[in-house]
Amino acid sequence: MVKPNLRTKSIGTKVSEEEFARLEQAAQKASKTLGEWCREVMLASANGQPEKVNGTGGEAHAVMAEVVALRAILLNVLFKQANGERLTSEEMQKLINRADSDKFKKARERLEQTTHPKQS
Repeated sequence: MVKPNLRTKSIGTKVSEEEFARLEQAAQKASKTLGEWCREVMLASANGQPEKVNGTGGEAHAVMAEVVALRAILLNVLFKQANGERLTSEEMQKLINRADSDKFKKARERLEQTTHPKQS
């Protein structure tokens, strides 16, 4: 019989009353205890899954990936048309493939920008 992976380490932090209330509300919204919710959010963030931090699961990431890919395709098509060029079906397929190949990476970067905006 395999032993379960026991949790033996603890992490603590101090928060204000307002922050605590927001954290508690987020945990309740996810139907989890505050400790379970915090553990899930911290591990998701450590694993590069910021969409879980917002409590949306993978849905936000998937939608953002499609928007990013669509934007890349649209901008490339409009740029060619603005320069009076026609797009062949082969070129269009290449644009689609390229947009699809890195859409999740770009979506993750965009979502991270919303949770960790660059300071100027």
